[in-house]
Amino acid sequence: MEMHELSRFALTTLEILAFLFIFIVGASIIIVAVLYVIDRSQTKQAIRHNYPVVGRFRYFFEHMGEFFRQYFFAMDREELPFNRAERSWVYRASKNIDSTIAFGSTRDLYKPGTVIFGNCPFPKLGIDSAEPEEITIGQYCNQPYSTRSIYNISGMSFGAISKPAVLALSNGAREAGCWMNTGEGGLSPYHLEGGADIVFQIGTAKYGVRDHEGNLNTEKLKAVADHKQVKMFELKLAQGAKPGKGGILPGAKVNEEIANIRGIPVGTDSISPNRHVDINSVDELLNMLKTIRETTGKPAGFKTVIGARDWLDDLFKKISERSVEDAPDFITLDSGDGGTGAAPMSLMDNVGLPIKQSLPLLINKLKQYGLRERIKVISSGKLVTPVEVAWALATGADFITSARGFMFSIGCIQALQCNKNTCPTGITTHDKDLQSGLNPENKAERVRNYIKNMVYEVGVIAHSCGVTEPRQLRRKHAYIVNPQGRSIPLDELYSSETT
Repeated sequence: MEMHELSRFALTTLEILAFLFIFIVGASIIIVAVLYVIDRSQTKQAIRHNYPVVGRFRYFFEHMGEFFRQYFFAMDREELPFNRAERSWVYRASKNIDSTIAFGSTRDLYKPGTVIFGNCPFPKLGIDSAEPEEITIGQYCNQPYSTRSIYNISGMSFGAISKPAVLALSNGAREAGCWMNTGEGGLSPYHLEGGADIVFQIGTAKYGVRDHEGNLNTEKLKAVADHKQVKMFELKLAQGAKPGKGGILPGAKVNEEIANIRGIPVGTDSISPNRHVDINSVDELLNMLKTIRETTGKPAGFKTVIGARDWLDDLFKKISERSVEDAPDFITLDSGDGGTGAAPMSLMDNVGLPIKQSLPLLINKLKQYGLRERIKVISSGKLVTPVEVAWALATGADFITSARGFMFSIGCIQALQCNKNTCPTGITTHDKDLQSGLNPENKAERVRNYIKNMVYEVGVIAHSCGVTEPRQLRRKHAYIVNPQGRSIPLDELYSSETT
């Protein structure tokens, strides 16, 4: 190419670049002008009206703060609902990498409510370790359920979480030997595909076992029970995220497959009743559990959050009047401080007792009425690290379940998008593009690792306290810091929790 042709080409390129620059600047000015007029004209948002265009950044930064706060501004132990230290332990346990720390604890050991375990002078050696005790649930059933599992997967419906998330959890649960709860959304093929033991949850809308009017259909119930993997049935009265309100699945998540499993229209909000319309008293609750037990031949219990206390006395007195066989085979106790799923802030923040108050209360009530051995207790609610699980076992729980802990194990970053269809990790969305990054095979391994390391670490605490396995932990082995900064033994603190 000759010199004048090169000069002409360079000039043409510069002209194009100059044109693009002018176009971009002009378009930007027009966009800013339009936004200025829109903002100045509207009166719904004072910031945008008083500070046109610039005021929009306030809402952008407020939104982005949800994501960046946990990385750049929050201290390791101060964030809610789960702090960085808790999430980091779950991530490391799930990836099976070193979880040791150095240079001292970052935990405030003087903060009221802090749990501290009392080490004994002669801890158990590794060779003294024992397998967790096998526990049988539903000894009066035709098909009781026996398991050694300590840590299990709590209720998360297919719909609330995605297909690859269900597959990862069900496969991981099978590999680790724990159970998986279906949540109230019915039994999906993906729950069964993983091969784990299944606890089928019957919510207030009775998805998967309902007739056209929303009543319990015993034929459908039998069909579910015919699956050998389904080991127990859990009647959901309440959950920690929203005590007193039914489940909420936004219509954006209700695709054709989910609608078919639940028996509802596509694209409409799936909102369950506040309670089971056919259960108005403790007597009717026991009747329903008896129906489920006799229909399926398998253990039947209920899930709830404790708020009012008198009804527990009514329930246990009624069992004494009827028959111990009519008692729930188990009670799943959730914490009132929230959980997975969409829920009104007024309920998540303010209704229902937290697990550290309700669990000792329930255990003491069961002992008071002589039902502790008959009714097994499953504890749930932010129990995602070894100290919390060890506390629940020492307090009296037979089993622990978690939902959010397992969400962390498969990649949850606490983006707070669970109630939308925009989860960036693919766990709580049905957007195929967002799901593509969640590999069920890889995440199943993380679920298995999480359970294995959880049980091992709880065992480490147990050995330090002088017992050979986690279920031998008792209230005498742990302390809790009171508002005066003094550590009180759990057996002393919880001795009056029946009142």
